[in-house]
Amino acid sequence: MNRPDPDALLDRLQREEAESQRGRLKIFFGASAGVGKTYAMLQAARRRADEGIDVVVGIVETHGRIETAALLDGLDVLPLAQIDYRGRRLGEFDLDAALARKPQLILVDELAHSNVHGARHLKRWQDVHELLDAGIDVYTTVNVQHLESLNDVVAQITGVQVRETIPDGVFDRADEVELIDLPPDDLLDRLREGKVYGGAKSQQALTEFFRKGNLIALRQLALRA
Repeated sequence: MNRPDPDALLDRLQREEAESQRGRLKIFFGASAGVGKTYAMLQAARRRADEGIDVVVGIVETHGRIETAALLDGLDVLPLAQIDYRGRRLGEFDLDAALARKPQLILVDELAHSNVHGARHLKRWQDVHELLDAGIDVYTTVNVQHLESLNDVVAQITGVQVRETIPDGVFDRADEVELIDLPPDDLLDRLREGKVYGGAKSQQALTEFFRKGNLIALRQLALRA
């Protein structure tokens, strides 16, 4: 009879224990900007707060969207860290403050974001990894074009090379992925109404990345991811 290796058994038990104490990651996933990922994330966070969960907003990018910004009212918002970079002070997610505060759930928007030079990690997904290791649950957002394995496909579809990506392994390890779906015609209506970008940027988007054919193809990618 083969006896289990005691060292291997101990290692497995230690890994299982560490995994059980790790925070849970939920990704609000969509085909493109403007489909409502951050809005849905904030709605979900407010429901958790109403249930008595300790919720903190680590960083949320509203991009000037009034309806999204309104959902921040009443939530505990962590001040941004101020980092000096090339003569300017730039606001960035404060990882150390988040770890010290240690809420049950933290919102960290735009997972593929590249941090300002001088932050502890190069990428925001690395910040999230550290939060999860500390036992903190995380809600975050990702667009399909930010998945590393789809980067070339998206470039072929849209003619735009997306520079900010996350490793597929980060996405695959999420405990929950919620698809936030919006038909292309509805998204284009939101764009024309200035609910995605303001001013000239909205018109530029309509003729470039947000062409209807692009949005249809990106939506199909998101539905299959």
